[in-house]
Amino acid sequence: MLHGSNLIGNKTSAAGSETLRAFSTVTGDFLPGNFTIATEAEALEALAKARAAFAVYKKTTPEERAHFLDTIADEIAALGTDLIERTMQETGLPQQRLLGEQGRTTGQLRMFAALLREGSWVEAVIDTALPDRKPLPRADIRKVAQPLGPVLVFAASNFPFAFSTAGGDTASALAAGCPVIVKAHTSHLGTNELMAGAIQRAAQKCGMPDGVFSSLIGEGSTLGQMLAKHPDVKAIGFTGSYRAGMALYKASANDRKAPIPVYAEMSSINPVLVLPEKSEQEWDTVAAQLSASITLGAGQFCTNPGLLFVLENSTTDLLVQKLADLLKAAPEATMLNKTICGSYNSGIEKLLALQGVRALVQRRDAANEYAATATLFEVAADTFIANPDLQEEVFGPSSLIIRCSSVHQLNEAVSSMHGQLTGTVMGTDTDVAVFAETIDLLTDRVGRLVFNGVPTGVEVGQAMVHGGPFPATTDSRSTSVGADAIKRFVRPVCYQDCPQEHLPDALKDANPLGIMRKINSVLTRGPVDLAVAMQTAKA
Repeated sequence: MLHGSNLIGNKTSAAGSETLRAFSTVTGDFLPGNFTIATEAEALEALAKARAAFAVYKKTTPEERAHFLDTIADEIAALGTDLIERTMQETGLPQQRLLGEQGRTTGQLRMFAALLREGSWVEAVIDTALPDRKPLPRADIRKVAQPLGPVLVFAASNFPFAFSTAGGDTASALAAGCPVIVKAHTSHLGTNELMAGAIQRAAQKCGMPDGVFSSLIGEGSTLGQMLAKHPDVKAIGFTGSYRAGMALYKASANDRKAPIPVYAEMSSINPVLVLPEKSEQEWDTVAAQLSASITLGAGQFCTNPGLLFVLENSTTDLLVQKLADLLKAAPEATMLNKTICGSYNSGIEKLLALQGVRALVQRRDAANEYAATATLFEVAADTFIANPDLQEEVFGPSSLIIRCSSVHQLNEAVSSMHGQLTGTVMGTDTDVAVFAETIDLLTDRVGRLVFNGVPTGVEVGQAMVHGGPFPATTDSRSTSVGADAIKRFVRPVCYQDCPQEHLPDALKDANPLGIMRKINSVLTRGPVDLAVAMQTAKA
């Protein structure tokens, strides 16, 4: 039974008089349950609790935080069918997709738990003192990553589990030692409550400080902006639209006395290069791969292939026609919410109104007004290069083909692109060798380069980068997926001639955590005295 309250640390609270309801694109109506919008006093209480919790939580051991993350994963798994059924109604996503996403969410929590236990992510570096060095002695200098402070996380619409309440931003921030305040997404309020409850129960079971996690309900333009500007918030994680992401980014830079990092994933159209020999040999296979990727999840992925670059050859028309036929045959699909559906339709109309754009597969009238049908457009490369509006994201099952008449024009078109999360190369070994310059140009504009696959599908692992140059994200040096996501919420701290008892465990001579450290430029798990002795012996 949903209670519709805000979660402020260990308590529930519903002091306000205004409420929200979750709308279902499946039923075309509002779902049961009123969710109380957080008052300013409740938001300030959550912030004060997070600030107080940070003083305690940042000093927890890696094992204590790892156990907390594992327990959150256990609590999410224990939600069972209640979670899946509610989320299906709120998002229109099918059961199997949600079961997979639930597994991904618990999996990434456990991945960060394992990362904490392994420990080398803190990048502990020790340069021991050299008192006899001439002309000047060297002090004992030690460096380690330490948590920033309370993190504000904005839940995403298209991944109700993996990028929302208990998703990657929350998991990585908690792993880093930062309390988290989640601003619930208004499209899946029931899902948020269930997931937030799981985190709250885990925090209580593990004896975490009151305020290590809170979840607040409200509109982004009011509650979100108020939280983003508050001095107790030390970093922000966001996945959503360019407009909302930039509003947060500007607020953090202009409306605060002390700017903070804003890790916003905003807009990406994920270009695909279909190179000539690949097109000639496998045009039908390539078309099938692209069609499946474009329509996956009604195209509501930040890695949806929205730009297809083709270099004119004897099979270009065959490839384009095959792709068009497959997209025409693709069934309509229910979209996540009314706003996304409306934006998809208006984005198509805007694209069609641009000079030089030709529709190959046009939107069909859907029986369900909240469903989307696939669309495909094409434009000449010179038109694409001249008009930046052709790079605006159409969030849904849509793609734009860029026809290039020469290698020079292809390179110019790729060079004109904004930053992207992904870039894909469909090419044979010969293609990759011949078009090395083009691929280099693409690499400069993306965070992940895919060869002979599709960009949809982001593996949660050690090597994954889910980020990219602006406007894909606000910081191309970061990733929101994978082990390195934890680095967004820490900062390097240096200790010079610090007494042993005051050093963090990761920097103590004895290495009580048993982690890999760099001591005088040598990686080792050993204690400082042994490392120094071995280096002296070698010298």
